[in-house]
Amino acid sequence: MIHLLKKINEMKAVVYKKFGPPAFLELCEVEKPIPKKNEVLIKVEATTVTTADCMMRRGDTVLSRILLGFIKPKKKYQILGTEFSGIIETVGTDVKKWKTGDEIYGFRGFGTGCYAEYKCISSSGSLAMKPVNITYEEAASMVDGASTALFFLNHKAKIKSGQKVLINGASGSIGTFAVQLSKYFGAEVTGVCSTKNIELVKSLGADNVIDYTKEDFTKSNKYYDIIFDTVSKSSFKECNNVLTPTGRYIDTMFSLKRVSQSFWTKWFCKKKVIFAMSVNKTEALNFIKGLVEDGKLKTIIDGYYTLDQITDAHAYVESGHKKGNIVIKI
Repeated sequence: MIHLLKKINEMKAVVYKKFGPPAFLELCEVEKPIPKKNEVLIKVEATTVTTADCMMRRGDTVLSRILLGFIKPKKKYQILGTEFSGIIETVGTDVKKWKTGDEIYGFRGFGTGCYAEYKCISSSGSLAMKPVNITYEEAASMVDGASTALFFLNHKAKIKSGQKVLINGASGSIGTFAVQLSKYFGAEVTGVCSTKNIELVKSLGADNVIDYTKEDFTKSNKYYDIIFDTVSKSSFKECNNVLTPTGRYIDTMFSLKRVSQSFWTKWFCKKKVIFAMSVNKTEALNFIKGLVEDGKLKTIIDGYYTLDQITDAHAYVESGHKKGNIVIKI
């Protein structure tokens, strides 16, 4: 009986106890979380492996070390995973918004914890009802990429119909959604990708596609109202000459240089560097849900893995060859 109770109170999760390569990830049994009175317990159906997950696992940025630990992870064991979809199994006593059985998708960000069979999250966190016309795997893959693209294009760059937008890294997770959302908002879209992904980017609605192995968009004679570098492979200095006089340069990678450029250009330049971090994604997830259910937004999934294949999934993402998203089936 004691052994049975122990199993009931445990779950499978992927953990890491020190920063490093994919091999440092371990699948093991850990304590199943119990929701507080303002939390919901989610049975996780799917999560993903993102570039951010790999960066946090390596601990190779100042921000990840500040949040997760300087020498090693702060927690006894750290569980990665920033986005998820699943079913609410239990609700806390104070929770009114959600009920048992709700099919949801959501975002944990640096809170992580989605590489597990169960996860507790605040009822006021980044949660929304899952789009009814897609699978759990598809829903999980849309959370961060689509919401990040929406945040930067719509809320920060104030995209307008008729503008010319360039998406660098158009075949990646954020990039595939950025192409579609830019078209949704009425922009003329140029996607930048490798030769093998040209047809994919065209299929997402891009008006023009640049093969970066053959052409450097920063040295062209074309001008853009928004340059959205989803893979942080360019710089404001390089892109300055191909931005319109009031153009916006967006980079999602956190760095002190980006923060300082964003502050400086906000007050002293007509051309702007945009850097920011979205905190709660609930509004964005509800907006995305509407687009998906109306058939106006889709996800690209490159591959599916299971929890016991997590090291392979991380290695593939780090190879730099993925298209769209990598999904983990729980």
